[in-house]
Amino acid sequence: MTEIVLFHSVLGVRAGVRDIAARLAASGHTVHVIDLFDGASFDGYEPAFAHVQSLGGDEALITKAAAAVADLPAEVVYAGLSMGAASAVHLAATRPGARGLIGLHGAVSPHWFGVSSWPDTVPVQVHEGEYDPFREPDEIAALGASVRAGGARFEHFVYPDVRGHLFSDASLPNEYDGDAAELMLSRLLEFVK
Repeated sequence: MTEIVLFHSVLGVRAGVRDIAARLAASGHTVHVIDLFDGASFDGYEPAFAHVQSLGGDEALITKAAAAVADLPAEVVYAGLSMGAASAVHLAATRPGARGLIGLHGAVSPHWFGVSSWPDTVPVQVHEGEYDPFREPDEIAALGASVRAGGARFEHFVYPDVRGHLFSDASLPNEYDGDAAELMLSRLLEFVK
């Protein structure tokens, strides 16, 4: 089975992150949930964004993510929810041995990290809601262009009429969309098999 490294969103390791990890593990995969917040989690975005800044911002978290996987096998699929997708993109593009990248609820361009050529052995799958308030189509388009130019497979799934950002997290009732979450998980499981 597949070994997967999973990075949380700006809200931290919440029930939604643990649920995805449990579903992957129940299918026989080994999942490493990386907690970049050392146990802190949030119910709202404003305090979560403030916490990221208190830790040194995105660059500090990218550095922490790289350190967190240093002792893990290189042959893993990197997955990240929203903010966590940045760490996943960075590692999938720069750490030799990556088997794939999954951006849950968005992703970023590898150009953020000075990557001009995507590895041809690293397929990518991205999931996002159609009306996600944090959706960044230009970032996804740049990621897709880089992946395709490198010769790897790129899949981009947009879930129609989904308005929530973290729509797979049942503990966020104002964002959760059960049908979209199940479809996303089925596609994710197909990708990692």
